[in-house]
Amino acid sequence: MNKKIIVSGEIAYLFACVVLALSVAMITATDFGVSMIVAPAYILSRKIGISFGQSEYIIQALLFIVLCIVLRKIKIVFISSFVTGLVYGAILDFWRIVIPHFNPDITPVGSLPVELRIVYFVVGALLTSFSVAIFFKTYIYPQVYDFFVKAVSSHFNLNRTIFKTCFDCSCLIVAVIMSLVFFGSFVGIGFGTVIMACFNGFIIGFFSKILDKYFDFKPVLKSFSNKFAIE
Repeated sequence: MNKKIIVSGEIAYLFACVVLALSVAMITATDFGVSMIVAPAYILSRKIGISFGQSEYIIQALLFIVLCIVLRKIKIVFISSFVTGLVYGAILDFWRIVIPHFNPDITPVGSLPVELRIVYFVVGALLTSFSVAIFFKTYIYPQVYDFFVKAVSSHFNLNRTIFKTCFDCSCLIVAVIMSLVFFGSFVGIGFGTVIMACFNGFIIGFFSKILDKYFDFKPVLKSFSNKFAIE
């Protein structure tokens, strides 16, 4: 039996934040449709004229309230998931400023050559699933979207892969309603959104199995990690 590679849970958490934000910026630039998870925030940002990252703060705050209602409890440490959302949102805006291809003020969304857009979409979709799979291996709570899946599936003993897919599809429905109400057409939603809604959960499950096989995520701050128990 092969010895697993030990990885710091704290470093893995930071890596996941950076990669997830990069993948979202990458997919957004393709104009094939953003992830169903971030679609409501993207649509809101287009409607009220704030940055993508700032709109994430609003949507995740609302989802956090729903989470507390579903779990019928709130622990101070749960707020760390919203803090993760703040970090992720700031990094997302950073990538969309420093990388010209991802900056809509320099390169209008969807204006890149179609071949490059396809590459960005495929790589971005895979990186999104990979980063979420890493989040699930760390004790620090991921952003509210993924923490919602992790907490609810654990609390009610649900299959995480199946529940993740259901959650993704629910976000897609919300995004479609918002887009039609705000713009009367599809904004930020395309065939890429549908593809990710259908397969994102299963791809995350695939990456999760690979990570379990070759890596062992352990906290460096062990006493601190004990405070993050969901139950």
